[in-house]
Amino acid sequence: MGLLNKLVRYLESKWGSEIEKTLKRIKKEDPIELLIRTVLSQNTSDRNADKAFENLKKLIKGDFKELLNIDLNALKEAIKPAGMQNQRAKRIVELIRVIYEKYSGDLSWIRRLPMREARSELLKLPGVGYKTADIMLVFYGEKDVLPIDTHITRIANRIGYVKTKRYERIRKRLEQEIEQGKKAKAHLLLIMFGRRICKAKRPLCDKCPINKECPYALKRVGT
Repeated sequence: MGLLNKLVRYLESKWGSEIEKTLKRIKKEDPIELLIRTVLSQNTSDRNADKAFENLKKLIKGDFKELLNIDLNALKEAIKPAGMQNQRAKRIVELIRVIYEKYSGDLSWIRRLPMREARSELLKLPGVGYKTADIMLVFYGEKDVLPIDTHITRIANRIGYVKTKRYERIRKRLEQEIEQGKKAKAHLLLIMFGRRICKAKRPLCDKCPINKECPYALKRVGT
């Protein structure tokens, strides 16, 4: 069994029930809501993204179509907690316009299309990059893909699977090992592990279940 698979299995035994609740909540979300929430989460903390998203929902009273006629300054103010509000506001309005003009507000094609086609189509949307596309594919489209974030990038490099921050190289390498049908759960588990144990600063290597095999942990102990 590979080191990554061993880690994911351990994390599932420890945090599996907690992750299941998160999965159920995400899968109940409207796909447009999931998409906008993910766009707001780019390059900011979860707390700031959540605050910005709640402000946005209050502003539009839960109807994303209202963004087509929104006062841009009001939108900027609402999503300010996430940062980069000027760029984000324009991007979100443009994204919603495409969704309603091109798809009539219906994103069910993400589920119907084969994964490569759905991914390609998602990447054409304003403000949607690899991570956002893969979040939509795995959580809404129920496709077998592993979204990569900063935590997973850090973990992959530390345990020696890659020596890069390039999204596609990391995704393809990790997907070789994650069990089929478990990539959504693995994504959430690895993010939790990155937040709680394999932190960017002062990682808790003594609490890591694979510290006797992890190159990064072994190097730290050696020094």
